[in-house]
Amino acid sequence: MIRLFVALELPAELRTQLAMLAGGIQGAKWVPPDNYHLTLRFIGEVENWRAQEVDDALANIRARPFELALTGAGLFEKAGRIQALYISAARNETLGFLQCKVETALQRIGLQPERKKFTPHVTIARTGLASPDKLISWVQAHNLFRAAPITVEHFTLFSSQLGKQNSVYTPEVAYDLAA
Repeated sequence: MIRLFVALELPAELRTQLAMLAGGIQGAKWVPPDNYHLTLRFIGEVENWRAQEVDDALANIRARPFELALTGAGLFEKAGRIQALYISAARNETLGFLQCKVETALQRIGLQPERKKFTPHVTIARTGLASPDKLISWVQAHNLFRAAPITVEHFTLFSSQLGKQNSVYTPEVAYDLAA
């Protein structure tokens, strides 16, 4: 079994810029900068033979390169509890098109549809033990965050190994976007 997800990698300069936003909230588990990415589709645990099907399906996706801008901050809640802090990605047509192509390709090989609505973002922290007031203050303090746009020229299939401190994400295959 292998745990997989499809995501956009972020350049080192942008990861460094995001890392400067982290910290200052007791009980928050800050994501290491090397793990920053924008998930297009979480796949989860699959058999090794299924991983090959995933690779084949993703390799057939055709989409154009596009500009991605990170802008603003937000939080995810579940059952009234704040679960994570994130930096938003500005929605754009090409990003939505690519995510839809990934979702369709994975459903065609028999994976269950993604239940969550696509919200393009980069998770900065998991927040289970942090004070809600501090988390809301963090979002308010970083809501005007803007990063220079980056050009996305590929998307990546990652494997993920859960660890005691942090997960280890390994890029397995990069799929080029072509004009």
